Parts: sequence; structure tokens; C-alpha cells
Amino acid sequence: MSRKCELTGLKPIVGHKVSHSNIKTKRRFLPNLVDVTVHSDALGRSFSARISAAALRTIDKRGGLDAFLAKAKDEELSPEMLKVKREIAKKAVAA
Repeated sequence: MSRKCELTGLKPIVGHKVSHSNIKTKRRFLPNLVDVTVHSDALGRSFSARISAAALRTIDKRGGLDAFLAKAKDEELSPEMLKVKREIAKKAVAA
């Protein structure tokens, strides 16, 4: 299982741990990933995903998974979430 957010594409980044004597040692900053089940109102289904805590807050702010996916860029989404986005768009056109 990769350490990548399925919604925002957030990955580990590399930086330095800096000691008191200013010695720099390489380290990795890992994203805060959470296994959650998110619900789509348009489809009436739930989807399990591994997303960052920041993405979870953004979903709440935008008003749900459907609104988040409508604004999300296709390059950042995982293949599974891209499929969900297309299903929601297809359902919106049909309605």
C-alpha cells in the first residue's frame, strides 16, 4: 500500500532534520493518511479510501465527496476515485 492520498495525490516529501549544532540529516515527512469510508450522495454508495486528514477536512468544507470530486483535478485522483468522479458526472448529466 503506497503512502499516497487517493484524493489529493499528497506523497512523502524529503527534508532535513536540523540539530542544535546545525548538522543536517536527511529525513522523510510522511502524509497523515487515514483509512475512511466516504459516502457519495449522488450515487447513494460508500467508498473506502486512504486519504490525508487535510483532504478529509476539505471534503467537509466543500459539502461532501461529490462537491470535492467536482473540483478535483483528474491527475491528482487515484484510478478508483477517478472512476467514481466519472460515475457522478454521468449521473448528473442523466438527471
